[in-house]
Amino acid sequence: MKTIAIQQEILLMTGTKFSAREWAEKNVEDKNKLSGSDQLENACWNGLLDEMLPEIVEKATDGKKLFLWHIRHCQSFLEIELSESSPIIEREFSIDPYFFVPGLILS
Repeated sequence: MKTIAIQQEILLMTGTKFSAREWAEKNVEDKNKLSGSDQLENACWNGLLDEMLPEIVEKATDGKKLFLWHIRHCQSFLEIELSESSPIIEREFSIDPYFFVPGLILS
């Protein structure tokens, strides 16, 4: 039986109270130089995504953490891509509004 690789997209809205929280930094002097969305991105890269959103982040089929492959800055959100292996995001199944909204306008 073929196993299906798990992949997940998460949109973290910027400009909200959640994104404006101060995230734990190892180097405190750099914290003042970063914007709120940059601090949020650094927190994700530093492994805090599971702690920030424990009920949302999926686990791999073997119960381990998914790998964080990519974080993309958009106008009002951060798009986070998690997967067991290199993700291939299919436009029709993506939650990224830049993928599906143009199609809605045309139909």
